[in-house]
Amino acid sequence: MADTASSHLSIGEVLALLLDEFPDVTISKIRFLESQGLINPERTPSGYRKFHDDDVDLLRCVLREQRENFLPLKVIKERLDTGEIDPTSEIQRPRGIANVSADDPPTGSNEPVDESMSSANHPAAGRDAIKTAAPPAAATSSKPIAPATGTVDDTTSIPMQPGVRLDAGELAAMAGITDDQLEQLASYGLVVNDSNGSYDEDALEIARVAKRFLDLGVDARHLRGWRVAADREAGLFEQIIQPLVRQRNPQASERAVGQLTELEMLGGQMRSALMRTLLRQHLDT
Repeated sequence: MADTASSHLSIGEVLALLLDEFPDVTISKIRFLESQGLINPERTPSGYRKFHDDDVDLLRCVLREQRENFLPLKVIKERLDTGEIDPTSEIQRPRGIANVSADDPPTGSNEPVDESMSSANHPAAGRDAIKTAAPPAAATSSKPIAPATGTVDDTTSIPMQPGVRLDAGELAAMAGITDDQLEQLASYGLVVNDSNGSYDEDALEIARVAKRFLDLGVDARHLRGWRVAADREAGLFEQIIQPLVRQRNPQASERAVGQLTELEMLGGQMRSALMRTLLRQHLDT
């Protein structure tokens, strides 16, 4: 891949390239490493990240130092800045904990918490509990992202961690849609962002499903019918659980959640059965 102004990767595409060697990496973690000054991707005028080959090499280097040498991010950054670690050839690779001076802080001390490295995601913390990593790839992959095939290099199949937020460019890249298609989905109320202009995992799922509809010839304006139907169904379900919500006690809240979950499941079953009934003449041919 030529490293030119017009040839770059989005954060979702970078994630796809890294997942094979680093299965635990997330968009949240890449953003966290950027916030700590370990990577510094370009930005478009609209604020989207632009990653090039050297940015991907640097990310691989940082992730390997964490995984194989157990180095704190502060130490990795210092050694990158001084040239002790070279992300292109990784010369003079340090030997991890044994090579960290007494003045170096232990992992996690005075460093912001990266949610992708929290105990909730890695309960077996500590050096002895770290799993043996898969052998690194022979060379940094620069192959283009393939169409939807279910492989790890397909951004449209990458799962998104709850709590992670995407900007418009990242959402479009991970859903496999164009910016124009995203604008159409947003204009019909199918994909909704928050007050900061960010999108959550539900927006990504909706965009991915919408892409399949678009690929099959269903226009975005026709998809609005699903949003209208969902609004009506959600309003009905909210009315049903309101008596429990008003009680404002843990037991009633738990019952409300259970009832809402069952209603949502029944709604899906009802829609599926009705569609089979209406389309049976075509399905049975």
